[in-house]
This record gives sequence, structure tokens and C-alpha cells, in this order.
Amino acid sequence: MRDKYINPFTDFGFKKIFGEEENKDLLIDFIQTLLPDKSNITTITYLKTEKLGRAVTERKAIFDLYCENDKGEKFIVELQRAEQDYFKERSIYYSTFAIQEQAKKGKWDYNWQGVYTIAIMDFSFTQSLHKNVKTQVVLYDEENKVIFSDKLKYIYLEMEKFNKTIDELNTHYEKWLFILKNLHLLDQIPKSLQETAFQKVFKVAKIANYTPQARQQYEASLKHYRDIENSLDVQHRIGRAEGIELGKIEGIELGKVEIAKNLIKLGLNNDLIEQGTGLTIEQIEVLRKTKD
Repeated sequence: MRDKYINPFTDFGFKKIFGEEENKDLLIDFIQTLLPDKSNITTITYLKTEKLGRAVTERKAIFDLYCENDKGEKFIVELQRAEQDYFKERSIYYSTFAIQEQAKKGKWDYNWQGVYTIAIMDFSFTQSLHKNVKTQVVLYDEENKVIFSDKLKYIYLEMEKFNKTIDELNTHYEKWLFILKNLHLLDQIPKSLQETAFQKVFKVAKIANYTPQARQQYEASLKHYRDIENSLDVQHRIGRAEGIELGKIEGIELGKVEIAKNLIKLGLNNDLIEQGTGLTIEQIEVLRKTKD
């Protein structure tokens, strides 16, 4: 059975729901859900997603969605499918472009408008110990335990941690997270998601409403999404298998391991290495596989 609704974690799905002119109200509603102090947003303007540094040799910053409200405050909304090295640092780096572009020629008092980054992540931070889906970061005065500035704010949504069922949803925020994670798995609109914004999401996301060309674009985007997903699954299985193998030699004295590795390099067989080190044949075999 084919999906009835698009997957928001595809590039096509994400842009369809949040990135089209006629769906600005959905983006505004989502932003206001995560940033309640921005409940006064009534209009938003999409900006070009590619920003250059001050020289052509500087690195480009590319966002999924980049927009501003009528006050000039900037919002970066991105979807991140797979974990990257230094992802936190990258998101901070990207936000600096939104600050720098507000600089005015001539005399300027540096009173730039706020920059807010929202990262929807289909993974969890490697060192994330808490169970919260949302992590909100601001500039903080550690010495005096107060916020230093709230003009620069980062919100990270670790969607992997969101596991509530439809019957457990209590807030507008939780309903948004449920839709983002489960929209493509639904075949009808649940009663608890009958709010105006969500009814529009289902209407926008209904594949049967698309032209043949739009369907082809979605299928291509979905294939790319699945390719990434399959690749991540393979990496996970390999990593788990390696972890199990290495776990077999945990607790062994480091000196014995080093001696065994040297004996392996000299070409000795497992029986002689077992006699010389006290390691089991199984442990020696693990070392042979990891000798490089």
C-alpha cells in the first residue's frame, strides 16, 4: 500500500509544508510553537538560502529555509537527516551570516535584530544524556547565572527521542512533533489533529492532490531519503558488530594485548600465542581482525 501523505523528512516534503509562499502560515505557526515569545509574528518573508562570506574564497552557508519577519528578525529552519561531525559548531557558524548581513555601511551602532536557528534532527547528539526532545541554547552569563543576550537562540529537536502516541499528545507543540515524525504513516486525519493548521498540513501533504510532475519530484526525493536511511542502517549494523567484537577483549590487561599483537605480526599461530599470553583463542582471533 502506497503512502497517502508525504514524508516531511524528505527535502520535497519539508519544503512543501514549510517553504512555499501559500504555506507561510504553517511556518509561522511552527515557529511560534517553538518560540512563544514570537507569538506576534504576522508576516514572514523568504530570503535566498545561499549566503556568501565577505570574499569569494570564504565558505558558503546554505540553509534549508531562511526568512525574516517584519521586525527584521531572522529565522533559519533546517532539516538534518544524518549526524555530522561538529554539527553544533556548523549551526552556530551559519547563524553568523545572518548577523553579518545586517551590518550597515558608515556609522552603525551594532543594534542587530535577533537570529533564531531551528534544527529538526532525525538523530540524537552523540553525547546527549537527557531525555528531552528540545534543547534550547542562548548566550548565558555563567558567573551571574542570567541570560546575557536572547538575540541569538538555537533550538535543536532530537526527533529520535519523540515517541508519544496520538493518544498521549497534550500540547500544540507535541502535535507538531507527532505530525513531523508520523505524517507519512497515517491514512486519515486523527480527531485530535483537527486544528486549522494541521488540517492544512494534511491537505498540502496529500499525494493524490499533486500533478504527475510533482509526484515524480517527490518520488525522487523519497528515493534519496531511503538511500540515506539504508546507508545509515548499514553503518549502524557494522558499528554494532564491531562493538560486539571489541567487547570480547574488554577487561584484558593492556600488556597482554600488545604482546599478542606483536606475536601476531611475527606470524605465530594461535596456540603459541595462547600459551605465551594467557588469552583465549577467541580473543586472539578478535585481535587478528583488528590488528590494522
